[in-house]
Amino acid sequence: MTSKRSLLTFAPLAAFLLLALVLGVSLMRGKARDLPVDKVRPFPAAALAPLRPGQPGLATADLKGQVTLVNVFASWCPSCALEAPMLKSITDSGITPVYGVAWLDAPEKTTAWLSTYGDPFSRIGQDTTGRLGTDLGVTGAPETFVVDKQGRIRLRFVGPIDQASWQGKLLPLVTQLQAEKG
Repeated sequence: MTSKRSLLTFAPLAAFLLLALVLGVSLMRGKARDLPVDKVRPFPAAALAPLRPGQPGLATADLKGQVTLVNVFASWCPSCALEAPMLKSITDSGITPVYGVAWLDAPEKTTAWLSTYGDPFSRIGQDTTGRLGTDLGVTGAPETFVVDKQGRIRLRFVGPIDQASWQGKLLPLVTQLQAEKG
């Protein structure tokens, strides 16, 4: 009887640990996927403070007039470090600007992360409260949004961007949207 009772006592803990392990392995794999936008919708209203004084933050108005990538990242995100060189390559190509949203991160930690992994962003806004992330439906970092010239979200891409996802999915959409009038 005592062994059954102790087993029942630890069963919820064991189930939780198993679930945490499965979720942790899934997150560490960094498997990227794109989530089609059910309907094209405007980027949520935002006016994020800049990361550093004297540099631009990120506001919804900044997303109009050109196709942009908005990348939600954080210093505590291992997959964000994996995609940083690819984001830098995209920025250096001049094809489209890449804007960053430092999500649920302390500014000093974000600054240190950028010093370590490089700064691929033309603009960085701080979402320390997570409000914009919530409005975007962010479930974790990194997530990248392709935003058209009218400031509308056209694609939500979950996970780190690599060469294959850039060439096969994101770049063709960016090119198509750039060619559209408006």
